[in-house]
Amino acid sequence: MQDGKGGGFIHGDGLSTPEAVNGQPTYEEVKVPSSSRPKSLRLKGIPITLNKSEEHGKYILTADDEALKEILKMGIEREKDPAAAKRRHKFRDLVFTRRFTAFDRQNAESADSPFHGFFTLFWLGTALYMLRTAAENWRQHGNILGTNEIMGLMSRDLIVLALSDGALCAATGFGWLLQKLIFRGIISWNKEGWIIQSVWELFYVFAFIEWTLFREWPWTHTVFFVLHGLVMLMKQHSYAFYNGHLSEEYKMREVLKRKLKQLDNISPADEPSAMTPKIEPLSTSYLDHEPTTMDMNQRRRERRKSFDTGASNIAKVASALESGHPLDLETIQMFERIIKWEIDALAVDLRGKCTEEANLYPTNLTIANHYEYIVLPTLVYELEYPRSDAINWYYVAEKSVAIVGILGIMNMVSQSFIYPVVVRTIDMKTTGFTFSQRLEEFPWILSDLIFPFMMEYMMSWYIIWECILNLLAELTYFADRGFYADWWNSVSWDQFARDWNRPVHNFLLRHVYHSSISSMRVNKNVATLITFFLSACAHELVMWCLFKKLRGYLLLLQMMQLPLVQLSRSRWLKGRATLGNLIFWIGIFTGPSLLCSLYLII
Repeated sequence: MQDGKGGGFIHGDGLSTPEAVNGQPTYEEVKVPSSSRPKSLRLKGIPITLNKSEEHGKYILTADDEALKEILKMGIEREKDPAAAKRRHKFRDLVFTRRFTAFDRQNAESADSPFHGFFTLFWLGTALYMLRTAAENWRQHGNILGTNEIMGLMSRDLIVLALSDGALCAATGFGWLLQKLIFRGIISWNKEGWIIQSVWELFYVFAFIEWTLFREWPWTHTVFFVLHGLVMLMKQHSYAFYNGHLSEEYKMREVLKRKLKQLDNISPADEPSAMTPKIEPLSTSYLDHEPTTMDMNQRRRERRKSFDTGASNIAKVASALESGHPLDLETIQMFERIIKWEIDALAVDLRGKCTEEANLYPTNLTIANHYEYIVLPTLVYELEYPRSDAINWYYVAEKSVAIVGILGIMNMVSQSFIYPVVVRTIDMKTTGFTFSQRLEEFPWILSDLIFPFMMEYMMSWYIIWECILNLLAELTYFADRGFYADWWNSVSWDQFARDWNRPVHNFLLRHVYHSSISSMRVNKNVATLITFFLSACAHELVMWCLFKKLRGYLLLLQMMQLPLVQLSRSRWLKGRATLGNLIFWIGIFTGPSLLCSLYLII
């Protein structure tokens, strides 16, 4: 074949130059389609049948491959149905950027906020109230923590809890081992690989829940271990399904590169192919530029518009192949362009936003890379993340002190204001209170728990998303600290779901919401329902492990957010931000205490 006749711009390593990372949109601006079982139509193979000619080392390309015809047929359908092209099974890379959390002192924008004084006032008021409570506990019980039952619970079985958590993290290596077997060709991801991974995840959930029940841990240990188990589950899922997707792309690119090399030895037919209409060469203007994801989408749009007398170029290629005759030089060159275009597209998808060759698939399949990802404060696996240059040990000390201090506040609030109420509800059951009598006490139990639970809710969120995740990010050089947005300004529950827990939101967006759309072929409303339901089931699982009761209260309340989301978009609430924010805060105030009261009383 003659040089310069076809193919896209490919570097010597077969990978195209990535797009620039700077200037990319943040989480709010990016939409991330995905699938739990990636199986892109464009990623299927283009096997080529090469028949030997009489001349040694030469081959003739013939059109007798049904798989090739099927792929071209699907290509024609994509050209005729632009909407179908948007439903391709494909992971797109999340955009990670260097940033800080809203309450982090390193965030210059927050430090200059006119509301910064209220932040200082909140912590000053909290500290003074806790000092007053500690003094009262000391006066009555001789201990700043009062009767100190909560601390006794927290100190129980700590060594076993630590060892169990270590085993929980170590067991995630199963996904790495599976991916190594897939890369070596022992297992195929699209066949049995994703099934094996899914069965393992089910076993993993069953194992850590059964172990929690077997140990009969107190609620402090149970909440920590079950939540951390769910975190490890999401991490495993993202690692396995993203690398499984890359394995299929990598395998197909290698197949196409081998087939392309074989085209050099093709002996074209001496006479023009006996087909009608006459094949015209594909446009090669896009070959002057290195391929990017945007270029790929643009080329698809252009090809969808390039119809001549009712048939596109790819339709003409399909017609030639279906003729069953040997193909001439012009047709072979056109076919070479198709293969090279596919190689270019696969190369761009394999690289994503990655800038370092050492991080590309399959060199990323190392035990060190896997466990580094396990400790990073993110639930979505990517080939590369923005990293900081050094660890600020003063910052580490600051966050560590904050964690200890907030744990002390949470302990004191639980001991002084929540534990007595819980004991009272238990006494009501043991002393023979009827259901109607307990129900009469329900409003008073609820009112006693509203403010303590609100305090615990705020402290729990702050210690995890502001302190622990920032501490972990600093120790692991993880530069993207976008763990949350200004959820306190939410005017609807869908905004709250997006902003208060960004790591989980991004996982659900990629691996549940978009996966439902691409794999199950459902619309956005059904995908939203599936996402909310799965999230609600996970929360209800935690409540079941905590109270040993399957009541469904949390699941029901969380699913009720969906009609409230629709209400927020109605003409009564749309555009009324203050009213929407008021309704949101009423829900946050009453929700945690209402749930606890329901599980304790009923």
